[in-house]
Amino acid sequence: MNVDFNKNADGLVPAIIQDASTNKVLMLGYMNTEALKKTIESKLVTFFSRTKQRLWTKGEESGNVLNLVDIKLDCDSDSLLIKVNPEGPTCHKGTDTCWNETNVQTFGFITKLEETITSRIENADSNKSYVASLFAKGINKVSQKVGEEAVEVVIEAKDNNDDLFLEESADLLFHYLMLLQAKGFKLNDVVNVLKRREK
Repeated sequence: MNVDFNKNADGLVPAIIQDASTNKVLMLGYMNTEALKKTIESKLVTFFSRTKQRLWTKGEESGNVLNLVDIKLDCDSDSLLIKVNPEGPTCHKGTDTCWNETNVQTFGFITKLEETITSRIENADSNKSYVASLFAKGINKVSQKVGEEAVEVVIEAKDNNDDLFLEESADLLFHYLMLLQAKGFKLNDVVNVLKRREK
């Protein structure tokens, strides 16, 4: 890896630390040649501490180490993206990240949709949404709706109308997310099952 440590007078490059599973940015540290070498050799992320003026392996005192998964060099060869599997919280203040965020898997728009479903369920008395009205009919009705949408997806899959197939697929996914919440789960619970099956 051809890192340009000479761009800065102190010989340090920024190292962005990202969780390999959730893709959350956990922290920012700095590395010199020796820190990078030790990180690669030990498989534990090691920085050059600007305050202590020495090499510092994350978790050397707390035990909250960062297990190395992958290192990528940016296009200018002067910063690193380091993917890790963290053990425990990353921030010295005890939080998952140095930005006080929870380090959990999110799925972009799907997570936002899950939050909307949750909000509609929790505020059913103050709104007349489709989600609230379906939930009011009970889990059997929600389950039935998932079954109906699944059949419609299969029917459209056998046809040549891609637009209808995608529309029905969206309906199925939406109602499946509702069913998961009716059972007390979120999509992340299903993803965790799939991860356990990965070989």
